[in-house]
Amino acid sequence: MLSGMSLTVEEIRRVPKVLLHDHLDGGLRPRTVVELAAQDGYSRLPADDPAGLAEWFAAAAQRGRLELYLEAFQHTVGVMQTQDALIRVAAECAEDLAADGVVYAEVRFAPELHLQRGLSLDQVVEAVLEGFRRGSASGTTSAGGKITVNALLTAMRTAARSLEIAELAVRYRDAGAVGFDIAGAEAGNRPSRHLDAFQYAARENFHITIHAGEGFGLPSIWEALQWCGADRLGHGVRIIDDITVPDHGEGYPRLGRLASYVRDRRIPLEMCPTSNVQTGAVASIKEHPIGLLREMLFRVTVNTDNRLMSGVSLSSEFHALSEAFGYDWPDVEWLTINAMKSAFAPFDERLRIINTVLKPGFAQVRAGRTS
Repeated sequence: MLSGMSLTVEEIRRVPKVLLHDHLDGGLRPRTVVELAAQDGYSRLPADDPAGLAEWFAAAAQRGRLELYLEAFQHTVGVMQTQDALIRVAAECAEDLAADGVVYAEVRFAPELHLQRGLSLDQVVEAVLEGFRRGSASGTTSAGGKITVNALLTAMRTAARSLEIAELAVRYRDAGAVGFDIAGAEAGNRPSRHLDAFQYAARENFHITIHAGEGFGLPSIWEALQWCGADRLGHGVRIIDDITVPDHGEGYPRLGRLASYVRDRRIPLEMCPTSNVQTGAVASIKEHPIGLLREMLFRVTVNTDNRLMSGVSLSSEFHALSEAFGYDWPDVEWLTINAMKSAFAPFDERLRIINTVLKPGFAQVRAGRTS
């Protein structure tokens, strides 16, 4: 630490950041949920005022199991069933991320969850992409400059529409969809069940990220990589199970073959510290594997997962890591550049953002902190 103090949320908000793992239906503003419910006649909200609803989501996220954590999404998805609602939610997502200093984001959503009011899959995607365009154009980020928001299209691993969603993602690859994902309850729903979708994406030279190693262990990570060809791992926190840490901190941790493969191949890990605590994947931020994995130079990235449910921003996640592990600007910059290197944007765009946005932004804030 340069100062001997943890970085504040406000300090972190002023630096440019990159976000790779954020769910659209997990990041609504509480007021928006209330207003959309009133407009669309959704009567199942557990609270009818924004403050009360935010408290309910926060409490619902603390139940310690992924399956229970996911139950809260019925309410956000329930109010995201029209084109206007999807445009509004996506636009506000881009605005909120920009206000937090995010300059590049990949936000994921499952089109198949938004068909209850008669929308087609294409209409869902077009509405979300239009919302991202509107929100990205509405102003500058708190770190300066504009935000770029691309989409990851997610198939539900508990359903049987993954090939259809992969084809949908490829169809919109030139309009802002940059990758394909599967999500949902991990235990009992192996990635290889959706092998035809991943093989299609690979044949189309399309990017793949897979939720793996969050609610289930090493077999899920192994399948995601070796059967399904994942470019990145959503969470991947259970890779720690393949690392043996000596007792009393004596000696160097020993990597198993899968952990070695992940590190050697520079496979990005989309880690979401607060969410991982809330779903029971880890006991606390202080005990989160990201600390050891960063020390061992895995390609770790920091993400939000679900900003509404977890009550976080990307800045607050970095602040929590700064408090837990003593991270200062070099750590935050390293993690941020990791994320941009791992993005599904074209190489030239990644390089431009790293060299003209990220590095100058961190150099400026470091100079101000140490002057």
